[in-house]
Amino acid sequence: MNIITGETGVGKSILIDAMNLLVGERASSDVIRTGSEKAIVEGTFDIAGNQNVINFLGENNYDLSSDLIVRREVSSKGSNRSFINDTPATLTHLKEIGKYLIDLHGQHEHQSLLRTETHIDLLDNFGGLEKLLEEYQVHYDNLSRLFKEINSLKEKEKGLKEKKDFYEFQAREIDEINPKPNELEDITTRLNILENSEKLYEATSRIYEMLYESDSAVYDQMIKIRNMLDDLGRIDKIFLEMKKEASTVTSVVDELAKFIQSYNSRIEFSPELLEEYRERLGSLILLQKKYGGSIDAVLEYRKKIARELDLAENFESEIENLKSQIESERKKCSDAAVRLSQKRRETAEKIGKSILTILNELGIPNPKFEVKINNEKVEDKNSFVKLGREFYKADSKGFDKVEFYISTNPGEEVKPLAKVASGGEVSRIMLSLKTILAKSDRLPLMVFDEIDVGVSGRVAQKVGKALKNLSEFHQIISITHLPQIAGFADAHYLVEKTSKGNRTFSTIRKLKVEEKIIEIAKLISGEIVTETSIKSARELINNSV
Repeated sequence: MNIITGETGVGKSILIDAMNLLVGERASSDVIRTGSEKAIVEGTFDIAGNQNVINFLGENNYDLSSDLIVRREVSSKGSNRSFINDTPATLTHLKEIGKYLIDLHGQHEHQSLLRTETHIDLLDNFGGLEKLLEEYQVHYDNLSRLFKEINSLKEKEKGLKEKKDFYEFQAREIDEINPKPNELEDITTRLNILENSEKLYEATSRIYEMLYESDSAVYDQMIKIRNMLDDLGRIDKIFLEMKKEASTVTSVVDELAKFIQSYNSRIEFSPELLEEYRERLGSLILLQKKYGGSIDAVLEYRKKIARELDLAENFESEIENLKSQIESERKKCSDAAVRLSQKRRETAEKIGKSILTILNELGIPNPKFEVKINNEKVEDKNSFVKLGREFYKADSKGFDKVEFYISTNPGEEVKPLAKVASGGEVSRIMLSLKTILAKSDRLPLMVFDEIDVGVSGRVAQKVGKALKNLSEFHQIISITHLPQIAGFADAHYLVEKTSKGNRTFSTIRKLKVEEKIIEIAKLISGEIVTETSIKSARELINNSV
C-alpha cells in the first residue's frame, strides 16, 4: 500500500503521466524540460509468475528475465523510441504488455463506470467468462465471414448477369483462335523460315556444291590431303597423327554436307502456307493486345472467364450452400450466446450481492444495486442470434445489453447508475468493483489517482480500509489528499516542489515514520502542525494497522 501526497500543483500528476507513457500512450514534446533534448521514462516490473507477460515476451522475441524493464525516450526532434528489456519495441507492443501490468485509474477514469458500454466487460471479468466469450466470438467471426461472402456473391451475381453476354463473346473469340502456350514464338520462327525459303534454298545448294559437288569440293580436297599425309607418314611418323586429324575433318565435312542436303530437300515453297501463318500470327497478336499482352495472359484470362461463367450458371446452388452454412453456424453462435448469457445472469446476482456488502462498508447505507441484462428482438434476418423464430440484436460480445442500476436513498427504486450517482458514489462503486474483482484480476499493479474525489472525511476511513484490503492481492499506488486514507500506507511518499536559480524541480521521497506522522498531521490541520493534529495523526496510523 503505497500512498503519495503533496500540495496541489507540486507535480504528482507527473508520475501518472510517466506511467501512461510506459503503457504506450502517445507522447508529446511538451513533457520535455525546457532546454533539454529528450525526456526518458523507465519502469522496472517484477514479472515472476506473470504468465501473460512471460508468454508475450517469448512470442515477440524479447529477452526474458525475472525483471521487465520498459523505457520510453521522447525527443524534441520527434524521433521517439521505446524499449522492452533493451530491445526496440513498438507502441503497439507497449500497449499490449501494459494490459498485463498496470490497472491505472486517473482522476477521471473511474468515471468510465458512467459509460454503459463498460458494464458488460466488468461483469464478464468478475465472472471469469473469458472462455465462454471466446467460444462465442469464434462462431461470431465465422458467421460474419459467411454473411460477407453471401452479400458479396449476391452483389457479384447482379454484375455477372450484366457481363455474362460479354464474357460469352470473349470466350468464343478466344476459343475460335484457340491459342497454345509458346505458339506465338513457334509461328514467328516458321514464318521467318517460309519468308526466306528462296534464300535458304540458294544458300544451302551453294554450300552443298562447295562441300561435295564442285570440281574443287572441300570433301575431295580433304581426301587428297589425308592421302598426302599418309604418304608423308611413311617418311616421318609425326604426320600420321595429322592424318587422323584430317580424317576427322573429312568426316565432319561429310556430316555437314549430308545435313545441308537434307535441309535443302525439306525447304517448302508454299504461298498458301505462308499466308496461313501470316493470318495466324495476326490473330494471335490481336488476342494479345485485347487480353493481356501475352499468350500466357490470354490463356489465364480465358480460365478466369470460365470460372465467372461457371459461377453465373451455379449462383443459386452457391447461395443455397452458403445459406445452409449460415444457418448451421448461426445455430452454434446462438447456442454459445445463450450459454454466455445464462452465466452472465448467474454472475449478475453474485456481483449485486457482493457490491451491496462493500457499499455498506464504504458508507452508503441500505443501497440497492442491480445488474440488468436485456435482449432486444429485431426484424433483421441477418442477425447473428436466432432463438426459435425470433431474431435478436447481437455484436461481438453477445446479445446481452448489460447496465448497472443503483439506489443510494432508502425508498427509491433503482435507476441507471450513469444518471443518479454522484462523484463520490461513483468512486466508491468503482472501488467496490475493484475489491470484488481483486482475487481474479491478475494485474500486479493498481494505481488510483485521487479515487477519493467527492468522498467525505466520515467515509474516507472506510475507503482507506478497502484500498488496504486490495493491497493483499496487488501492489497499490494511491495519490490522496485525505489523512484517513494516508494513514493506511505501508510506504508513504511525499512529492515536493523546489526552485534552484530560475528552474523548478519536483522531487519525491519516502518518508520515515516520524515524517509520515508530520505529513498526515498537515493533511489534518494545514501547514501549521499542532500537538492535537500530531496526536490525531498517530491515532489514524495506529487505527489503520
